[in-house]
Amino acid sequence: MKFKNLKNFFRDKHEPGYGALDILKYIGPGLLVTVGFIDPGNWASNLAAGSDFGYTLLWMVTLSTLMLIILQHNVAHLGIATGLCLAEAATKYTPRWASRMLLSSAMAASVSTSLAEILGASVALNMLFNIPIPAGAILTFLFVMVMLFTNTYTRVEKFIIAFVSIIGLSFLYELTLVDIDWVSAGIGWVKPTVPEGSIIIIMSVLGAVVMPHNLFLHSEIIQSRQWNLEDEKVIKRQLDFELFDTLFSMILGWAINSAIIILAAATFFQHGNHITELQQASAILHPLLGTHASVIFAVALLFAGLASAITSGMAGGSIFAGFFGEPFDMHDNHSRVGVIISLLLALIIIFFIRNPFYGLILSQMILSIQLPFTILLQVYLTSSKKVMGKYVNKKRTTFILLLVGGIVIYLNIRLLLLLFL
Repeated sequence: MKFKNLKNFFRDKHEPGYGALDILKYIGPGLLVTVGFIDPGNWASNLAAGSDFGYTLLWMVTLSTLMLIILQHNVAHLGIATGLCLAEAATKYTPRWASRMLLSSAMAASVSTSLAEILGASVALNMLFNIPIPAGAILTFLFVMVMLFTNTYTRVEKFIIAFVSIIGLSFLYELTLVDIDWVSAGIGWVKPTVPEGSIIIIMSVLGAVVMPHNLFLHSEIIQSRQWNLEDEKVIKRQLDFELFDTLFSMILGWAINSAIIILAAATFFQHGNHITELQQASAILHPLLGTHASVIFAVALLFAGLASAITSGMAGGSIFAGFFGEPFDMHDNHSRVGVIISLLLALIIIFFIRNPFYGLILSQMILSIQLPFTILLQVYLTSSKKVMGKYVNKKRTTFILLLVGGIVIYLNIRLLLLLFL
């Protein structure tokens, strides 16, 4: 059983209760996924969306979050029903050439994600303490490595929950300082609009919210709540708890992403300020909203970068261990190598990036291009009775998943046509 391999990193199995306290105790895996889509890459994409197009691209956050809920809920079912993460299942149930190709592209996506996270945290350190970007990137890398190599999953999860709380409270404070056109925001949330020149930003928002590495990560960490795979009633209870965890966490992420766009629309767009770097956003906030606003902005960015770098490293470890049909376990060399590859390659690439802001946006575009491959892999596995048994997707679920994949592919085609024609 794979859970023997995880005993030093994940919690022991036990029987769940059925009260509200048990549901609250179950919350955690979803928040680790959420921190991945309120990361510095999202900040760059959302600030660009809000400062360039006002409230009009809020619909993309809504659409992306709906897609994310569907995908994350489905991939969590894979982890609960099979005891395998997405990377392990790919190795076990797809041809070797296919799994190698898919997991290699997923590792590239993990590196791209880690790049955004480390870069964002280093930008925040530069804002707060005037630390050069390269030095800040090294400090972030070292902090994340220490966190992952010296802590249990339970402790890491608590840190992440604390970080998400700080980020959310920071933006709640920021929004109280600005005059928001809630009517325009409400329309922007539900009315799809594609202004001229916005497709690159739209794709970066999509890649920043629906992130390939998060699908691999969620299917792994959801097993930190495994109680008893042999008891079908317990599995059913887990599936119900997981839905609550996913909905709660993804809606929180939607709110924070929306808050970033709204803040940018109400301050930068209204005053005609085009944001080309995160430091610029902080500097402009200072005269508009006061010193505290710019400092809180930088602090929230720092915690977003640190927290999401931790989860992207975990995802890299999970994907790499999947090459060998193994679960993520920080006491195993394959998982450790995956973490190091994801974070160290990202750190090296940062030294060659001249414009951190556009580097963040480009990293999110790369994620959106890889995303269709991960989605199609997930649909194949969760729609297979051989893999899922009695928990196989219903035809309606498979149709919805394919529809989501179709939307992502369509947007990618539009992006490629724009870039190369």
